[in-house]
Amino acid sequence: MVTFIIALIALILGYIFYGRCIGRLFDVDPKRPTPVMTKADGMDYVPMPTWKVFMIQFLNIAGLGPVFGAIMGAQFGTASYLWIVFGTIFAGAVHDFSSGMMSIRRGGESLPQLIGRYLGKKVNGIMLIFTLILLILAGTVFVSQPAQIIVGTFEGQAAYEKIANDTIVDESTRINQLTDYDVRVVETQDSDAGQVTVSSDKPDHVPFYKNIYFWIILIFAYYLAATLFPINTIIGRIYPVFAIALLFMAISLMVVLVVQWPDLPEIWNGFGTKFDPAPIFPMMFVSIACGAISGFHATQSPMMARCLKNEKHARPVFYGAMVAEGIVALIWAVAATSFFQEHGPTYTTVVNGVPQEVGYGAGAIVNFICHSWLGRLGGVLAVLGVVFAPISSGDTALRAARLIVADALHVEQKNFKNRMLISMIIFAVCAGFLMFMMNDPANFGVIWRYFAWSNQVMAAITLWAITVYLTTKRKNYFVTLIPAMFMSVVTMMFILEAPSGAYVAGKGIAPGLALTIAILVTTGFAAAFYLWKTGKIDVGPKIEDLPKLKTPKTEDK
Repeated sequence: MVTFIIALIALILGYIFYGRCIGRLFDVDPKRPTPVMTKADGMDYVPMPTWKVFMIQFLNIAGLGPVFGAIMGAQFGTASYLWIVFGTIFAGAVHDFSSGMMSIRRGGESLPQLIGRYLGKKVNGIMLIFTLILLILAGTVFVSQPAQIIVGTFEGQAAYEKIANDTIVDESTRINQLTDYDVRVVETQDSDAGQVTVSSDKPDHVPFYKNIYFWIILIFAYYLAATLFPINTIIGRIYPVFAIALLFMAISLMVVLVVQWPDLPEIWNGFGTKFDPAPIFPMMFVSIACGAISGFHATQSPMMARCLKNEKHARPVFYGAMVAEGIVALIWAVAATSFFQEHGPTYTTVVNGVPQEVGYGAGAIVNFICHSWLGRLGGVLAVLGVVFAPISSGDTALRAARLIVADALHVEQKNFKNRMLISMIIFAVCAGFLMFMMNDPANFGVIWRYFAWSNQVMAAITLWAITVYLTTKRKNYFVTLIPAMFMSVVTMMFILEAPSGAYVAGKGIAPGLALTIAILVTTGFAAAFYLWKTGKIDVGPKIEDLPKLKTPKTEDK
């Protein structure tokens, strides 16, 4: 727990000191007009209070990452703490803040436009398609998972007893909601054998509020409304409520951790027990994405860049929101570590007479921790905070997709018909992915894995674009060059070593060969950057023929 306190303090200090250094690279000028001051349209360019812009940015980028990702990452031991802290301070927050500031300086441009501007027109076309696919995948998984968690909350007591009692149960039969949507799994306890027999059966009648399809339709309808209407009409009004629930969840769990002070391994004694068989590098660095660095965030920053009234608020909004998310991820990583220390990562069941080790799902762990640590009412409120996080990312993911398409096609968005036409196409594709996923529960894993690694690929590409931007402004580009090279190695090695994002030993390229190829490819990227910087190849933007600007004496408050 001492490691947790040190990590928490490090995140806060990182925002105060390193965040200020990064802010100075952009020569923040409170007098410079922001996009909303020159392009206000009452739809996407809408001035909002800074605290509200922060809340929206925080919820936009949260999603399931700082919760589910941190839980999965915790299976790698306390190494997850290090990645959350250093990844957030030196990569994720720099990535989010820089992409937001670049968008502000370019009139609120979307991510593909920004990347194309600094990495070339060919890259722009590729990134346009890649970004849209990523956002639609995000919208898909952020429809199904909140619905699943909500249904699991109604079955929460059974799920709580399943973990709390392990192989000792009071009743002879209990029902546990798993990942197969409206199919209930009946578990019968054999008191003599001390085993659990699992069989699957569809109930004769499921109340509508326990039917996952009801919640999927409701969430999908909300996403459409949030995509179509002005940003301050729905998102600007309900996000403060969502934020309160999410902050309640994080603060409550942190208080419980400090009060209980569980006996957890400290970082100076090693990384503790590693429950995940996959290697820490690169697997952990992809498992924990939104809690450290995520390319998805760079698609969200331009939306808030269109609502920010003053440049001086960019650092607390963009850098600060990422640090806040890092804190949430750290809390869940520590909570999950405590859970795995006590219960392990799996439990034993008997399926058709054959004992099997079954891993605890992240949703079941969330339900257990919230209900057992915070009581029934507090647990429900905490779970709602977890639910609101992906919902508030799913709606803005699809809204960002609409904006990107509109920007690429130069379609004016004040006209409702234009918004509806673009939205219908996006939602039709999203519905197709959703039907594919609902057809077989295993398909969720397929979509999630592709979303996970493509998310980190986008982060690496965005960091390269920021590096070029800083170079053109004659600024210290090493602050993003180093993270860009690191994430390039991580993503390349992950793709080579873990086909489809599913690590299976022996199924991908041997780790040593994968690492060698990843390093060689990344070295090629760095060499191309150097040749461009020194003028030996004529691609991309030109470095400004201006003397290096001095750091302003006034600091961003």
